[in-house]
Amino acid sequence: MKWKAAFAALALGVVAVTAVPSSAEVAFNAPVATRQARETGLQTAIFAGGCFWGIEGIFSHTRGVRSAVSGYHGGTEAQARYRLVASGITDHAEAVRVVYDPSVVRYDQLLQILFSVGADPTLLNRQGPDRGTQYRTAIVPLNAEQRAVAQAYIRQMGRSGVWSDPIVVAIEEPRRFYEAEEYHQDFMHRNPDNPYIRRWDAPKLEALRTMFPQLYRRAFLTG
Repeated sequence: MKWKAAFAALALGVVAVTAVPSSAEVAFNAPVATRQARETGLQTAIFAGGCFWGIEGIFSHTRGVRSAVSGYHGGTEAQARYRLVASGITDHAEAVRVVYDPSVVRYDQLLQILFSVGADPTLLNRQGPDRGTQYRTAIVPLNAEQRAVAQAYIRQMGRSGVWSDPIVVAIEEPRRFYEAEEYHQDFMHRNPDNPYIRRWDAPKLEALRTMFPQLYRRAFLTG
């Protein structure tokens, strides 16, 4: 059983987990984007960065974000179920759909947040203790502007010198996004004492607070 799946089962009272592999937390000085997104009106973005609990929690504390929903991007509707996705046999990625106001937070700033405190862009098909293609890190542009900004930002990250290993973030074509089960929504907010949240996701939220004080929102956005 994968670590993240084991902790999910623990939250539901199914199994007990006694140990967690150690690893450094995500906290990088991702560069400010040289190409800033030009968008107006509410926009939607999809990001995959390992376990969706932490990514959803980070964006739920980001100013300008109107909603952040955990779900599965890609794959089929029949297999868009946590037990199947967590097994690694489907083509889904755990992902978060974000609705945001670009007059408050731009798309390029969301990318900077993601790769500063949410996901290590040099890890292939894994983040933290989780392994498998379902935990891949990917950007899913939903329009031409997002795609251009994402492509430019990946190139910029590769030239920045912040990471010693190659950037392996994929840009994926938009496919259907399936909302995850209700118990996954707002998981960090609802389960602050869950061992996985304390070990892997709470440090990301603290990094957001300290690294992006102008974009950090103390109140948790639900839904």
